[in-house]
Amino acid sequence: MSRLFAGFAAGLALCGVLAASPALAALKVGDKAPDFTAPAALAGKDFDFALSKALKKGPVVLYFFPAAYTSGCTAEAHEFAEATPAFEKLGATVIGVTAGNVDRIKDFSKEHCRDKFAVAAANADLVKTYDVVLPQKAEWSNRTSYVIAPNGKILMAYTDGNFAGHVSRTMEAVKAYKGVK
Repeated sequence: MSRLFAGFAAGLALCGVLAASPALAALKVGDKAPDFTAPAALAGKDFDFALSKALKKGPVVLYFFPAAYTSGCTAEAHEFAEATPAFEKLGATVIGVTAGNVDRIKDFSKEHCRDKFAVAAANADLVKTYDVVLPQKAEWSNRTSYVIAPNGKILMAYTDGNFAGHVSRTMEAVKAYKGVK
């Protein structure tokens, strides 16, 4: 019995370590980003977001997050909202994508994206295509950020359940792409 408990405790410890450490992003730098169109909202107004259309304007910061109106996702949206003017100065478009609480993205775009960037609803196919399924809740997306060049190639890919660092990493990648220090 004590051996069984010790094995169980070791397994839990390992799960804690794995959950705390950043995972590798699903798509790799240099991969072609799959094109998609998804229902989205900007400033509370519905529209269809098309990656191919956004890429015609410049690089795209595409960040997946688990669900609208959860604490980490709300904090991440606030950080991206604050950084959006700087991304725009570099010619980059920011788009948040979620598979969780998609019925609330219209309000989320106003309240937490602060009308500064759009948020799109991911369906199961999009989540699978980008291989960003949240292991703990398969119908939601995990937290993965990409920077995609106008030619559709992935310049930066980062997956980590902790929202901290996603904005700074994507900003660094856009600046590097634009040759800005």
